[in-house]
Amino acid sequence: MNDDRNGGVTRRRVLQIGGAAAAAVAAAPALGGETAQAAPKPGGFTRPGPAVRPRFRWWWPDGLVDPGEIRREIDQIAAAGFGGAEIAAVHHSIDDKSVLDPEGHGWGTPAWTAGVEAALDQAARRRITVDLTIGPAWPAAVPTITPDDEAAVQELAYGTVAVAGGGTHDGPVPGPVTAAGDGVTKRHLVAVHAVKIDTANATRKETGLDPASLTDLTGTAAGERITWTVPAGGDWLLFAYWRRGSGQRPESGPHSSPDSCVVDHFSRAGTRAVTAFWEARLLTRDIRRLIRRAGATLFEDSIELETDALNWTPGLPAEFERRRGYDLMPYLPVVVRNDEDTQFAYDAATTSHVRHDFWLTISDLLNEYHFAAVATWAHSIGLRYRAQPYGLETDAIQSAAILDVPEGESLGFKNLDDYRVLAGGRDMGGRKILSSEAGAYPGGAYNTTWGKVLRTMGGAYAAGLNQTVLHGFSYAHVPGAAWPGFAAFTPYNGGIGYSESWGPRQPTWRHVPDVAAYMSRVHQAMQAGESRIDVAVFRQKGYSKTGIGAAWFTKSGVPVGWTHQFVSAPVLDLPSATVSDGRLAPDGPAYKVLFVEGDRFSGKECTLPLDTARTMLKLTKAGLPLVFLGDWSAATLTGLAHDGENERLRALLKQLFAQPRVRNVLEEADVPGALDDLGLRPAVRYAEASTLLTAHRQDGRTDYYYLCNGKDAETPKPPVAAIDHEVTLTRSDRRAVPYRLDLWTGETERIAVHRADGDTITLRVALQPSEATVIMLARGGRAPSATASEAQLRVDRQRLIARATAAGRYTTTLPGGRTVTTTIGAVPAAQTLTSWRLRVEDMTPDGTKRHDLRLDGLKAWPDIPELADVSGIGTYTTTVHWTGGAGALLELGEVLDTCRVTVNGHRLPVSVVVPTVDIGPHLRRGRNTIEVEVATTLNNRLRVCDPDVYGNASRQNYGLIGPVRLVPYGEAPVRTH
Repeated sequence: MNDDRNGGVTRRRVLQIGGAAAAAVAAAPALGGETAQAAPKPGGFTRPGPAVRPRFRWWWPDGLVDPGEIRREIDQIAAAGFGGAEIAAVHHSIDDKSVLDPEGHGWGTPAWTAGVEAALDQAARRRITVDLTIGPAWPAAVPTITPDDEAAVQELAYGTVAVAGGGTHDGPVPGPVTAAGDGVTKRHLVAVHAVKIDTANATRKETGLDPASLTDLTGTAAGERITWTVPAGGDWLLFAYWRRGSGQRPESGPHSSPDSCVVDHFSRAGTRAVTAFWEARLLTRDIRRLIRRAGATLFEDSIELETDALNWTPGLPAEFERRRGYDLMPYLPVVVRNDEDTQFAYDAATTSHVRHDFWLTISDLLNEYHFAAVATWAHSIGLRYRAQPYGLETDAIQSAAILDVPEGESLGFKNLDDYRVLAGGRDMGGRKILSSEAGAYPGGAYNTTWGKVLRTMGGAYAAGLNQTVLHGFSYAHVPGAAWPGFAAFTPYNGGIGYSESWGPRQPTWRHVPDVAAYMSRVHQAMQAGESRIDVAVFRQKGYSKTGIGAAWFTKSGVPVGWTHQFVSAPVLDLPSATVSDGRLAPDGPAYKVLFVEGDRFSGKECTLPLDTARTMLKLTKAGLPLVFLGDWSAATLTGLAHDGENERLRALLKQLFAQPRVRNVLEEADVPGALDDLGLRPAVRYAEASTLLTAHRQDGRTDYYYLCNGKDAETPKPPVAAIDHEVTLTRSDRRAVPYRLDLWTGETERIAVHRADGDTITLRVALQPSEATVIMLARGGRAPSATASEAQLRVDRQRLIARATAAGRYTTTLPGGRTVTTTIGAVPAAQTLTSWRLRVEDMTPDGTKRHDLRLDGLKAWPDIPELADVSGIGTYTTTVHWTGGAGALLELGEVLDTCRVTVNGHRLPVSVVVPTVDIGPHLRRGRNTIEVEVATTLNNRLRVCDPDVYGNASRQNYGLIGPVRLVPYGEAPVRTH
């Protein structure tokens, strides 16, 4: 590998992802459409544009759709404040697929393309986007191949027969131990081996074999029969390996006639089958035109290539030898699988390293022949490419660098590190967006609250997520669907299915624009500029959807402010992997340190690729700090070593550890000391461990910090409590001042109380569990500030205003240390509001019914006989006599699900996480009318109207439960001069 030196910068010339993959990484940013909306400025955070709004996964019953209804649903999505939808042929809830008419209205039929044309056209009219899924359901499949075609998904099945030493096998070669899939009629004999059993190499679940004994009998197998006499002594196994189609079909089909077949994701042939079908059948002239007009994206769901045998492709042996430098065939016994598990082992080191090489090769083929090839084709017709690049033991970090938009999922991801894996590839690949399939919960159909969704996603936004694709929005109806209409995932196996079918059928839809706006503002702030991360954690295997975190950083570093992502060997060879001012990828995540530990997927074995060790040496010579954890004195290659390669690796590491910016510690507890010794600090700091989760973006000289009081899944398990402590934020501009961006109202507020010290700002952060905010550090006009105060302070033009809920004298410390006292006069006592009129819109299969009640005390709907099984919208009305004063907070207490507050005709959005709202600006002296509109799920009604499916559900405690308190506050100006 060549490099240029210019001062402290190392510039990569070689992009080592493989030709097509490298081309995809380089070409994707030029396509357009990925750039985020302009970053929010003070006062410009109120109405985020369509590009940053959340989206829906939009489930169609294949092509059994009406173009007019499609247009109506686009209008509903746009009017509710969403930025688009992703069309997916998904209908797990329908047992009898014949009602969908797969031949006349299946995926890919003229009826399907007519619906797609209507969706694209209406989306362009409404200035939102529609994404097109690569095939019906998942994985990628087309109806133009059969399971026997070489373009179809493949597997390698094996068979064995035991033969005693000195005996003879005369008969058929062993047949596969796993049955062939549906529709598979052909099989191809790949090899026949004999191997001696060696119990010394056995594991708890695997039969030990002697690698030196392997005998290749492929040439003696004629007509699938073989005669072989075993050497005397010991027991042997005769192996036969069979390549065949796996017969996998896309989920919950048939979606077409003939039924679609999943393609081979590891070969050019499989990708060509997909692109050829699109070119011939899906890309009508109008669709081609509308794709460019509407800014569409091609989407591919997770790579769930399911087989009880071993994932395979016809060219794999040749590809393996070309890429890994040795013959795979003698090692087939230790890579084959039965029921998804390996069954045989050589010595531990050989077995582990060969398996690594096998899956590394599979990863190379997936990234080069599928992801990069599909990206290149998609770009050629004006599509971006979004995909979930996991499901196998492949390098998802590398994949995320290839894709225009990598995507994760809240259901399958086990903790925030699964997002951080994809975020590392995204940022090193120069991408902007990390998307997530969000809000899928088993058994959550029609009982999922928006509060639950936001609690789930709060931490994910801190881990790098900045686009939300909600799961999901179902097409309105199909024949035989029960009220409230077709839902893709419920019923599911006869019971309550996966959440959720959002849309006008849901009572909360009236309030959803407030939730959509909240997410949009998070996205807008977290798409601004570039991601900034403290630590790059090196992964020998770039797997995601594992829940495997990083030593020390996940468990102990995050609670004290450190942020981290994961990188793998291929992304360290990207053009972004330069070093300037001690930062890796200075124009991207600008990592302060590269952290290297043993392979957490292989017993924490200290392994590195030889070329990666050379790369790390060059990076640290250019000024990058490195911290190694563990004993690396006997380090080995990640794959199978040859010709003294392990010795060369150890020599390189010895040279590497001698560099001034490298530290090697043996224990996790020593990591903080190594970081401190290198002079490294996180961008966000607080004195004691906290449940605060953070993300940092830098746009020019402006910094955005997303702060959420959430939980990283590998931290201790007690529930998150409220936090209230100081936080120190690093600023890019020493003249920047802090602003708080209200994610529910869009208002931008200058933060009055803070301390500035060089490149840091220290301020106090108080957040309830799951509550989030965004702090912006940017230049602003001159305004007074304070460094501490016993009262709450706000900036009103050129004045500081003190606020408190009790009368008294409040001390404020000004910059420079001078203290002043502010007197706040009498403040009315807080009052609990107990008398309400409640009007309910009761949503039933027979239409909306009305209930009108008087309440002398608040209680959950199931505790009110008339509302026990009601779902819908409740409007609570009360009056308050206001004698005057600065204002008041309205604390709603417990609410389920969403709500809005109206004060004297002024409608206010309310956080579903912390339902408290400042109503002071809208109060007037005398009588005031307060309305609280609460919307529910459909759970309680469905329990009784569809008991066969939903009867086992528990009633949810709907409504405004309270206690509701009006908390007045007083205000007075602070004398700053």
